[in-house]
Amino acid sequence: MNHGGMAVALVGATATGKSALAHEIALERGDIEILTVDAMTVYRGMDLATAKPTTQEREEVEYHLLDLVEASEEFSLAQFQSHARDAAEAVWMLGGSVLYVGGTGLYGRAVLDNLEIPGQFPDVRVELEQMAETNLADLYAELERLDPLSASRMEPTNARRIVRALEVTRGSGRRFSSFGAGLRTYPAVRVVQVGLRADFEQLDRRIEQRFLQWLEMGLVEEVSRLSCAPGGLSRTARQAVGYREILRHLEDGAALEDCVRDAITASKRLARRQRSWFERDPRIEWFDEPEGARGRLLEVLNSPDGFVRD
Repeated sequence: MNHGGMAVALVGATATGKSALAHEIALERGDIEILTVDAMTVYRGMDLATAKPTTQEREEVEYHLLDLVEASEEFSLAQFQSHARDAAEAVWMLGGSVLYVGGTGLYGRAVLDNLEIPGQFPDVRVELEQMAETNLADLYAELERLDPLSASRMEPTNARRIVRALEVTRGSGRRFSSFGAGLRTYPAVRVVQVGLRADFEQLDRRIEQRFLQWLEMGLVEEVSRLSCAPGGLSRTARQAVGYREILRHLEDGAALEDCVRDAITASKRLARRQRSWFERDPRIEWFDEPEGARGRLLEVLNSPDGFVRD
């Protein structure tokens, strides 16, 4: 069934040029608004190393899902999904089209596939994390008993996944596996996804040049302001590549040169993980050149393929 709203998604690894292409298309068309599907651009003040659109770009084109919370706050996947649904509905109510743009694969799946996301149970998670430090084997055995399907999908040594599965199972009273077929199962296309990619040698150069440019623009000062603000950076915000490495310099006294090198290396690894994530999805239509991706994005929005199918 068609939802009625028009949408298309542009996905790919960091530094492939997605954001620039999306901005150009939205600026030219006028009726397209951009929903940024990124786990870290939701935080206010985290601007440079998240490659957030500039003030001028945000005056030229309507962007959504940016600066939703303070960097001191926790922000969950479920919260992001809820904000994304509201933003898309607002665009469609005014007759506009949605262009989803991002490289955070899990957030993209949550929004584009309308995943059912299990809740969070912090007290249960804290208890499980403490147990996992010394009794991970016992936790895995519990998961095998309570939810054998989930247990079969993960390694007995993967503490993070075991804790999460048991957190949901204990906290909700439902097996973790009951919330969906898993991220390696791809349902029918709900929103057409266009992928933009570049070879890794080119990406590595872009990533290094971009990070050095961010340093010149004041990245260390930005991270310092955030860390000194009331509440500092939340557990989730501190995970951002680029920020966590600079925090080592500011908080632990590590040499800035070493932290910069580590941040660039981590960014290159992130690009490879993102590429691997997206390439597992057989529904994505890949392009190596921006013009090819541009043509397909516009083609989708000018055809019945652009309708969101629910």
